[in-house]
Amino acid sequence: MADLFSREPKAPLAEQMRPRSLDEVVGQQHLIGPGKPLRVAFEAGEPHSMILWGPPGVGKTTLARLMADLFDCAFISISAVFAGVKDIRAAMEQAQQTLDATGRQTLLFVDEIHRFNKSQQDALLPFVESGLVVFVGATTENPGFEVNRALLSRAQVHVLKAIDDDDLQMLAKRALARDNSSVALTDAALDWLVTQADGDARRLLNQLEIVLQSFGAGVIDDQKIASVLSQSRRAFDKGGDNFYDQISALHKSVRGSDPDAALYWLARMLDGGADARYLARRIIRMAWEDVGLADPRAIQIAHDAADAFDRLGAPEGELALGQAVIYLSVAAKSNAGYTAYNRARAFVAQDRSREVPNHLRNAPTKLARDIGHSQGYRYAHDEPGGFAAGQRYLPDGMPPPGWYQPVERGLEMSIGQKLRQLRELDAQASEQGPQADH
Repeated sequence: MADLFSREPKAPLAEQMRPRSLDEVVGQQHLIGPGKPLRVAFEAGEPHSMILWGPPGVGKTTLARLMADLFDCAFISISAVFAGVKDIRAAMEQAQQTLDATGRQTLLFVDEIHRFNKSQQDALLPFVESGLVVFVGATTENPGFEVNRALLSRAQVHVLKAIDDDDLQMLAKRALARDNSSVALTDAALDWLVTQADGDARRLLNQLEIVLQSFGAGVIDDQKIASVLSQSRRAFDKGGDNFYDQISALHKSVRGSDPDAALYWLARMLDGGADARYLARRIIRMAWEDVGLADPRAIQIAHDAADAFDRLGAPEGELALGQAVIYLSVAAKSNAGYTAYNRARAFVAQDRSREVPNHLRNAPTKLARDIGHSQGYRYAHDEPGGFAAGQRYLPDGMPPPGWYQPVERGLEMSIGQKLRQLRELDAQASEQGPQADH
């Protein structure tokens, strides 16, 4: 029994498969292929501080370890989830001791660097600047938002991509060969594993390890794999870049009048666990911003879909959201109202406070009427066609800004035609002289 507990634990398959050289790395050829940035840097023999930005399981830790090995650096790894300033200082003391004792520089790998607050990131700066350590940070979030500018300016940002299906298949086959397993996977089983890995090499290897442990030998098909592995959700982070990238893709698909693409991104977000009520609010925003008065029905449908989801919940209410994005996608588009509103807001923000003209002022009292409030105002409903031609509604001295410019699509074609007719009536009234204001 004592021998059983004294045996060394077997390293996880993902650790066993960790590449020992750049040539063994799967994916990221845009960085480590011939003539590419990291390959050139490694071959030049001069390490530099960097931030590796990409989704989980794509090789950020692996590249940091390879870099340390290639440049004969001591390797210290800390996680920003658990570490604080005290841990940074301890790491720096260890790096200094290593330098004094062996002359070797230390590569400091900070996983999830975006989790460090400003003071923690600032604590790294003097040691990165002095060259005591080569800093390599790993993050799944946009470093432009999550990493201090001072630290960002001292590190090269490299963007890593999700591993594609062909590379994941190659990795799975390599792992099976390395393990000398008597397990064989059918093509359907391999496809199942790759699809569920969703671009994450570590997830692929972890799932493959479960399969190897579950079946000692034989041919394994996709049904057997499904019996021991639960189906995983797509990569999604409810508060991170992945979330905002996908909502951006949904919005742009609607704006671009592509209902299939809009449905795809909506389904992706719902599958990933996005808050459907948040999506409903964004769909309403799309209706007001990108369809507007070109098709006011779109606005009503968006509101109705949000109400339907509130009544039905998931999954039944998700159909209403799907119908809404289809309608918004195929509806006539106009951002004329959105643009006009933004122009008005920008103008008011930089302009002086202009007085309300007397004829537009409220006159609830005798005093107000005696000093001219409402004098000269013409009640539009009493005018021919319900329009007081020549009546001005802007402050005195302010020229017509022309912010709202209807597009020649949908209902706004009619709106534009009507506005042109009204402006012609205004021009005719102006030619007739000031009597039009009485």
